[in-house]
Amino acid sequence: MLKWALIFFIVAIVAGLLGFTGIAAGAATIAKWLFFIAVAVFVIFLIMGLIAGETLF
Repeated sequence: MLKWALIFFIVAIVAGLLGFTGIAAGAATIAKWLFFIAVAVFVIFLIMGLIAGETLF
C-alpha cells in the first residue's frame, strides 16, 4: 500500500511541475489517503502483536 502511495506522490509532483494542477491535487489526495490507511493498518497490527505476545506468567 505504501508503494502505491509513493507512486501517486511521484505522479503528483511530476504533474505539478508540468502545470497539471487538477491531476496533481487528485494524485496528492489519493497518496495522502493511502499513506494514512497504511499507517492505521500498521498501528492495528502492532497492537495485535503486542497483545498476542504478552505472557501470562
